[in-house]
Amino acid sequence: MNFKYSVVCIIGLSIALIGCDGVPEADAVNCSGKGMEKALTAFKNDEAGRQAFIDKCNALNKEK
Repeated sequence: MNFKYSVVCIIGLSIALIGCDGVPEADAVNCSGKGMEKALTAFKNDEAGRQAFIDKCNALNKEK
């Protein structure tokens, strides 16, 4: 019984981790300080995406 439970958990975790490699969204955490540094590393080879992210962050900052 424990073996079946372990296999199900491993498969579930694998699926969850595979879905985590998307680009970050512009929000309060990702648009400030260390969050910005980490978020921009996801856009290494995508200058247009990087600029769009920065523009969204600027728009969020203007709303405050």
